[in-house]
Amino acid sequence: MKLTLNIFGGLLVVLGSLWFLQGINVLPGSFMTGQIQWAIYGGVAVFAGISLLLIARQWRNDGLPRPHQRLSSRYKTRRSRPFRTR
Repeated sequence: MKLTLNIFGGLLVVLGSLWFLQGINVLPGSFMTGQIQWAIYGGVAVFAGISLLLIARQWRNDGLPRPHQRLSSRYKTRRSRPFRTR
């Protein structure tokens, strides 16, 4: 699952970038050149691809999502009792 999300996410980022650049008339030579709708489609595709890559980053290798850690568990001290003062 993680590999599939990475492949589709990367493909969407690459194709979305191509569509965006053709839509804003940076890359000429296609029916999409200079058409603002393709710039919008490309921007949406890039956003979706980045989202898939971020989701894939959160998955473990066994196919299950990582459990969320509570923020307080990271910053617990090693001592369970406070320091004593004499």
